[in-house]
Amino acid sequence: MRQPSVIARRVAAASVTLVVAAGAAACGPKDNDAKGAGGDSKPQKGGTLTVLNASPQEDFDPARLYTSGGGNVPSLVFRTLTTRNRESGAAGAKVVPDLATDTGRPSVNATVWTYTLKKGLKYEDGTPITSADIKYGIERSFAAELSGGAPYLRDWLIGGADYQGPYKDKKGLASIETPDDLTLVFHLNKPEGEFPYLATQTQFTPVPKAKDNGTKYEEHPVSSGPYKVVKNENDGERITLERNPYWSAATDAERKAYPDKVDVRSGLDSSVINQRLSASQGADAAAVTTDTNLGPAELAKVTGDKALAARVGTGHFGYTNYIAFNPKVKPFDDPKVRQAIAYAVDRSSVINAAGGSSLAEAATTYLPNQKSFGYTPYDHFPAGASGNPAKAKELLKEAGHPNGITVTLTHSNDKNFETSPEIATALQDALKKAGITVKLQGLEDNDYRDKIHGVKTEPGFFLAHWGADWPSGGPFLAPIFDGRQIVKDGANFNTGFLDDKSVNDEIDAINKLTNLDEAAKRWGALDKRIGEQALTVPLFHPVYKRLYGSAVKNIVISDWTGVLDISQVAVK
Repeated sequence: MRQPSVIARRVAAASVTLVVAAGAAACGPKDNDAKGAGGDSKPQKGGTLTVLNASPQEDFDPARLYTSGGGNVPSLVFRTLTTRNRESGAAGAKVVPDLATDTGRPSVNATVWTYTLKKGLKYEDGTPITSADIKYGIERSFAAELSGGAPYLRDWLIGGADYQGPYKDKKGLASIETPDDLTLVFHLNKPEGEFPYLATQTQFTPVPKAKDNGTKYEEHPVSSGPYKVVKNENDGERITLERNPYWSAATDAERKAYPDKVDVRSGLDSSVINQRLSASQGADAAAVTTDTNLGPAELAKVTGDKALAARVGTGHFGYTNYIAFNPKVKPFDDPKVRQAIAYAVDRSSVINAAGGSSLAEAATTYLPNQKSFGYTPYDHFPAGASGNPAKAKELLKEAGHPNGITVTLTHSNDKNFETSPEIATALQDALKKAGITVKLQGLEDNDYRDKIHGVKTEPGFFLAHWGADWPSGGPFLAPIFDGRQIVKDGANFNTGFLDDKSVNDEIDAINKLTNLDEAAKRWGALDKRIGEQALTVPLFHPVYKRLYGSAVKNIVISDWTGVLDISQVAVK
């Protein structure tokens, strides 16, 4: 998952894209059990679930969505070959079958993946879902007018790099075979042991060719999930979902589909969302949000109210905030200077600037501290909780800077408590103790992103962050440290310009593994090895705190998304 604004779009609507929009083992609300508000009352079918969001659910087309694990609201309508396990905590970071009977059957070298669809799958109009529909759904995601989804299929499928989609090339992709109505065979141009994770993306949603009307498809996409779209107003600002009568729980072990209706209202101010959820009046008692966190001030008020505190869902998404260095820019070309800064960082002050320990957890590893990523503890430059300025001064002296250095830290002016002025100022104060004078360069968010992602414009010292497209070390480490992913004429994310053959070779070797537990261990070891070069300084992982209405039950928050899963929610 690519960077902050992308996180908001991918995961929070996370999508993200992205969104979001995206720590330790996630958990449900700390002050109540997994059944959510209402104590031990059993969740019942019926009622209307209201979703109060800041960002509209734009591009409600499976081809254009960039989600993690199928997204939140989208996964109520779109089923995919695989999906995330809908359980709280670490168990929710596993990939499980959805439309398919299993998570995929790989060839010996993981370049061919075969899937078999479950029998009896139907669309909202009662027509059967076939393998050809999934193939077509994937192919249309290659059309320029439907761009926006995850890029992996273009990179991984044989012929994907040059394919222009079915509107221009009616022959389709030969690398996706459908020998019968229930079978799909994918031919990849390189080994990819994590293909089951990719198959959770909405591009794997079946789309009936006869119902495809291009860019207008998002207005009424044909449902394969428990709900169908009956209204989509103002480009996703108001979406109304009602039950798909042909969805069968017998073929879907993941989605509970308790409410009769889901009313998604977006474009709201975040403070208004939290006020409405707090008050829980009328329909808002049966409301949740999929993209709005509690801020530091709001959390302080909630914490002082036991009833409200019992309605806060706590989660962790695979996401790291960090300092990035450009080793082509002096003095950051000297590893000892980068190490000195790593030692000088006061993580306590950074966490306070991010909203406090309830909203941020200290990080010394690049990979998030979750098992599915392969988290391997290390701290190559131990600064303690408040920094080690003496060690930093010692390293600067060894680097030929006995009187310290003056550097410029680039950050965003966006008030996101991640790459924003608060974090930059905390670092400025800490580094001053080590003889490092930090000048701050704050940029408007669009300018900031353009600058840090341009090979020719990337500054030497800046704030950055990264979130996972799925809970594994692969999409976390490869875009940032694989030298073959350095992009010279576009958005580049390998900010340290690392192009180490041994690192690249290890990435390839891990990608061949279909045992995801074994792969995770290797990702963790690779993270530890790369960390020795001090190309980044991990700062913290965010913690998501989100209110939900007083009538909402069955709270499930997994380590895959870090946010409440509305496919599990009941309101009666």
